[in-house]
This record gives sequence, structure tokens and C-alpha cells, in this order.
Amino acid sequence: MSDAAPSGRRGRSARRERRQAGPAGQAVPYISRKLPIYDVLSEEGVLKVEANADRILAEIGLEFREDPEVLQIWKDAGADVDGERVRFPKDMLREILKTAPSQFTQHARNPARNVEIGGNNLVFAPVYGPPFVTDLDQGRRYGTIEDFRNFVKLAYMSPWMHHSGGTVCEPVDLPVNKRHFDMVYSHIKYSDKPFMGSVTAPERAEDSVKMAQITFGEEFVDQNCVMIQLINANSPLVFDATMLGALKVYAKNNQACIVSPFILAGAMSPVTVAGTLSQVLAEAMAGCALTQLIRPGAPVVFGAFVSSISMQSGAPTFGSPEGSLLLNGAAKLARRLNLPFRSGGSFTASKLPDAQSAQESAQTILATLQSGVNFALHSAGWLEGGLCSSYEKFVMDADQLGMMHVLAKGIEVDDETLAMDALQEVGPGGHFLGAAHTQRNFESAFYRSSIADNNSYEQWLADGELDAAKRANGKWKEMLRSYTGPELDPAIDDALVSFMAERKASFPDSNV
Repeated sequence: MSDAAPSGRRGRSARRERRQAGPAGQAVPYISRKLPIYDVLSEEGVLKVEANADRILAEIGLEFREDPEVLQIWKDAGADVDGERVRFPKDMLREILKTAPSQFTQHARNPARNVEIGGNNLVFAPVYGPPFVTDLDQGRRYGTIEDFRNFVKLAYMSPWMHHSGGTVCEPVDLPVNKRHFDMVYSHIKYSDKPFMGSVTAPERAEDSVKMAQITFGEEFVDQNCVMIQLINANSPLVFDATMLGALKVYAKNNQACIVSPFILAGAMSPVTVAGTLSQVLAEAMAGCALTQLIRPGAPVVFGAFVSSISMQSGAPTFGSPEGSLLLNGAAKLARRLNLPFRSGGSFTASKLPDAQSAQESAQTILATLQSGVNFALHSAGWLEGGLCSSYEKFVMDADQLGMMHVLAKGIEVDDETLAMDALQEVGPGGHFLGAAHTQRNFESAFYRSSIADNNSYEQWLADGELDAAKRANGKWKEMLRSYTGPELDPAIDDALVSFMAERKASFPDSNV
């Protein structure tokens, strides 16, 4: 007797699995929003915030630490340089920023995966930066290069993730001064989606550019954006030598920088939304303008990572109403500068992929879509305030991203969606399950979650009484088991491996 299910059942199961997996193997386009942007900052309010930022820039200024070259660049541009403190005349930075593109293409190794950053577009990228990883089987632990590769593969496999990201976790089993090679190589080798370069030292940025040149060609890299990088301000009102060094490398090579103040309001900025927005604008304008002084026309993104803190403990909080207001207001400030905007994601302070994590992340990702964000880092996998990359939460978040794709389309109105033929066929008192219109549209009519359980209680019991995290645990394991990587030209692969081996051999291992 065969163990195989009857053919009809097997066919239904296969169709269900395909639907739950999404359009696997296809390049699902980045989101082009058809929804209007939800704007909470009034015109009068935005003018006051901008005026306040101008006062910060002119009266207080910013410090650019341990980088004489940057100080000279500002002096030559007409800024007031006093030691490491730089003050800016009114409208100086806005004038410089006129050369920055309002929208640009980040090219992927597979052209079908290219993304447009800016305009009405929204690009989802995975979690960035955690030193720890966690899953239901092994618990919380330091990340390894194997974990790093796994998250790259999961981002590649997810139809709702447009980008491979950058430091999806820290591979602490590799030397600090050499791990960037393996990280960039993993993005190139195990995915063909766009990726991010290293920013932890100028020479590591140079290595990232060189690896991109090997992959895409030197001339192509010089004329096109193939990497995007996260350059954080050391808030309040400071850019440090590490970030400045990386910014200079990437801007010089025409690669995109996300200049992003990193702020926990109440500790690194004022406790008020308006005061924090003023500081965000001042810091972002200064960093973005610097890229244009280095190479006019280089792609740059106005970024804002802003959250609040608990005034009782000082711990960061996520999914708060203040966080949504800050995100929304900063998006409007970026639009008024005609710059692409980065913010948002799936943030949570929870230590587990539980109800708190789902609630806080849902609050943030919905605000991300509605506020007009163009590049959303941390869209999947973020846990514990960014200290941990979670396997289960990665696939749970990715499921939510699929919902955002549907929501972003808005309401389509045409002859097919008005469904008059279905109404005429069914008439009063009937049902639509068997209508021809329903049969034409049932597979794509509603978003079907790959994580949620909508079966009866009895069926849930029979399936093992699994909660969402346990279902996600099975999902990511199945994704990794079925992973098949994209092709990479063997000559390019060999050249990358040779370059990395030569560079690694040229200096000793270090943990700094």
C-alpha cells in the first residue's frame, strides 16, 4: 500500500504550499505605493522645525571629530570652522544638497532585482547589526558566520524582501578586522539581491568597493550605485572619524550613503518630538551635504533612526506613538529637501517572538508604509531592541511585509474589481463561492499568511497545538532546506576568493 496521498489531495496541498511560500524564485518588485502619504506635521509646524534646525546649525553647530580633511572641506565650502566645531550659514546646506538625486537605482547582481530608492517606492531590507542570534531550538547566543549566511539565504528566499541588507548579524567567530570580507562575500555568493558594504573602518569600506568592482566591473561601479551604506551620526551633533572615513570612501566612489542620526529621544535628543525632529534635520542635512561636497551627484539618503526611552529605566522603547510621530515628521522633512528617506522597520524591545514583539513591530511597519519611507532597514528579524536577530521573528516579520505589499496597492477600481457580473449571477439571497468571478480570482483575492492559523480548534489540536513562533520555527527550517542559490560566474567567484585571501594574509588578525 502506497504512503502517498491521493492525487487530488496532493494537488491541493501543493497549491496551498506554493501560495503560502509566496512567488518563490520570482523577483517580487519593490513597493510602489498607490496609497496617499499620511502626514501629521502641519505646514506651520514644519516651518518652525526647519527654522529651529537652522538655528542649531548656525548657533551651536556640529563636531566632526579627528578628520582634518573633512574640516578643510567645510572651510573651503564657506562654513565657520572652529577647531572641530563647524557652524553653517542659513541655507548653505540646502544649496549644496541641490545636486543630490531625488531618486536612484541600486543595481543588483541580477538586474531583475534592481531597486529604485526614492519617490513613491519602498524597499524592505532585513535586520542590521545584532551581535546575538536566537531560535527556539538553541536559544540566545553570539552570531556566527553560519548564522550570517543563513539570514542572507532567508532574505533571498523571502519573496517580500527586496534587499539582502548588510550586517544581518555579527559573525563573532571571525576576527573583527577581517569578518567584513566574509560578510560582503556572503551577500554576493548566496543572494543576487542588492546589498550593503562595511562601514566599520575606511579600509574596510575600500575592501567592499573593491569586491563590488570585481563583481560588477570598475567602470560600472564608478557610474552606478551597487551598494548602499549606513552612516550613523553620533548624536547629539557629532560625526566621528570612523563614520566620516567610510562616508568619504563611498561618496568618492559614487556609492549611496544613508546618513542617519541614531537617536533615543530623551537621552540623545530632547524629550519632545519637535525638538528631536529639529536635531534630526540638522544632523542629516550636514552629513548628506558632505557627500555632495565630496562628489556632487552621489546618491545619498536622509535617514532617521529615532525611538523613545523609558523615563523610569532609560531603556529604549519601540512601537510607541512618539516613535511613529517622529518617523512621520522626519519623512516630511526629507521630502521637503527632495531626498530619499530611510526609517522604520519591525522594531521591538521584546526578548521573544511573542505578542509584545508582534504588536510593537506592527505599529512600526504600518507607520513605515503610511509615512512615505523609501528604504526600510530592520524590516525583518529584529528582536531585543536590535541586540538579537531572531530566526522565527524573521519569517513572522516577512509575512507582515507581504501584507504591506497588498495594502500599498490601495483599492483598485475597474470592471473586474467592481464585479457586476458576479452580482448579476448570484442575485438576492445567494452566495458567491461558486460564481465565475470568484473562481477567476480566488487564488489572488486575499493575502494568505504563511504563519497564521485560521483552521478550527479541532484542526489546530490535530496539527500539534502550535503557536505562531513554533509554526515560524518550522517555516525557516524548511526554507533553508529548500534553498538553492543563484548562479555566480565562476571567474568572478574565483577573483573574489583570491582577493580576500590575499588581503587577509597581508595583515594580522585583530579583535578591534
